[in-house]
Amino acid sequence: MSNPTLAPEVERFYAEVIDEGARLSMSADGRLELLRTQELLRRFLPAPPARVLDVGGGTGVHARWLVADGYDVELIDPVVRHVERAAQICDASLGDARKLVVADATYDVVQLLGPLYHLPHAEDRRQALAEARRVVKPGGLVAAAAINRYASLFEHVTYAHLHAPRLRDSIATILRTAVHDGKRGFTLAYFHRAEELAEELRDSGLRDVQVYGIEGPAWSALKAVEQQSGTRPSDALFDSVLTAARMAEPYPELLAASSHLLAVGRAPGADA
Repeated sequence: MSNPTLAPEVERFYAEVIDEGARLSMSADGRLELLRTQELLRRFLPAPPARVLDVGGGTGVHARWLVADGYDVELIDPVVRHVERAAQICDASLGDARKLVVADATYDVVQLLGPLYHLPHAEDRRQALAEARRVVKPGGLVAAAAINRYASLFEHVTYAHLHAPRLRDSIATILRTAVHDGKRGFTLAYFHRAEELAEELRDSGLRDVQVYGIEGPAWSALKAVEQQSGTRPSDALFDSVLTAARMAEPYPELLAASSHLLAVGRAPGADA
């Protein structure tokens, strides 16, 4: 798809404001997100070589380690700058998660590790997941990431400004509506509850859906250290936060404390 439809504020944010290629390496909580996403996905990925479609794959941060692991990766993203950089890692093209120009049952794995963030309308999210379900092979894996409904509450405590009336009112709106309007700071975004994310995958026809807290319940401790001291958190603190994320997995009530959620499910099929 040569001209994907993307909300102007989202396109501007990724084209002009943030370097998505550096986001998961420039902070401790970003590094935690990358590490945990890798370890969670590797539990479910088929053995390489297998075909992976990275929908909304940005600059190829995840494509890079998947290619290194031996997977045949193709990336689709709606931002020109992202596609130009990702093309140095794998086949990459402009496209829209809601209308994939891909044949049915083509890929062993389809991952959406960003598109659901910026689709505030339920119908658009349903369409993106329906497309993922359509292009994955029978029994294939679909993995979708989401921003947790309560992430902004924890994050803005780390900046020590949640008590300021403007910030307090802004975060209260996100908690109430699940939508950030993109007028300040972050861009237009939707914030999921874990049970809502699971339901959306099931409604698309996927089976055996599971939801994980990517960073776990203690990620904001890392961010608070960086924001308040301006120093890198110690390795011991990082390892403790990582351990907390792993230990929290059997307890769904702790999903609400993670910054991001990862849902995995499988398409119906004889071997699913």
